[in-house]
Amino acid sequence: MSEQAATRVERKERTRSALLDGTLALAADRGFAALSLREIARSAGIVPTAFYRHFTSLDELGTTLVEAGVRQLRLALREMRRTPNSTLAETVRFVFEQVDGKRDLWGFLIRERHGGSAALRGAIAVEMQLIERELVVDLSRVRALDAWSPDDLELAADLIVSTVADRIADYLMAEARESGRVVERAVLQVRLIALGMGAWRP
Repeated sequence: MSEQAATRVERKERTRSALLDGTLALAADRGFAALSLREIARSAGIVPTAFYRHFTSLDELGTTLVEAGVRQLRLALREMRRTPNSTLAETVRFVFEQVDGKRDLWGFLIRERHGGSAALRGAIAVEMQLIERELVVDLSRVRALDAWSPDDLELAADLIVSTVADRIADYLMAEARESGRVVERAVLQVRLIALGMGAWRP
């Protein structure tokens, strides 16, 4: 690749990142559904027509943000599963470490999970369901749960994922001195669910 072409690619990547960052900043005040293409383009210092060099629509931009958050977390969790003997507590804390590195993005995703944009809600729901499905696979490998039906495993996975998602919302709103307590509460809640699963009779 020539130096000129490389510079053009870098410039395009910078503009794309500026569009994503601008969207996060604007959506923090009014929500994604209330944003216009024109103001998002202005936030990145480009004219509206130039937006389409980076995304085909606002929905695609929103989906890209979902992929940068929930999908990347799902892939990171998948990689972590390859680490032998990782504990439940370590896995929960790992989730919060991932969130802490992208607080603005996760604040956006938590708000938009039940927000006004149907496309964004749907994209988030799909990624959350994929996390649940992968957790179901993990649970199905636990010998103590051999008698559980797929429906029971899905119920447990949904409970765990929903609980952690709620604590992520608390974590992002908490003051710095309280954030560690929120994480430990999430750990305890997931442990409690695990203990309850041991007593559950399908």
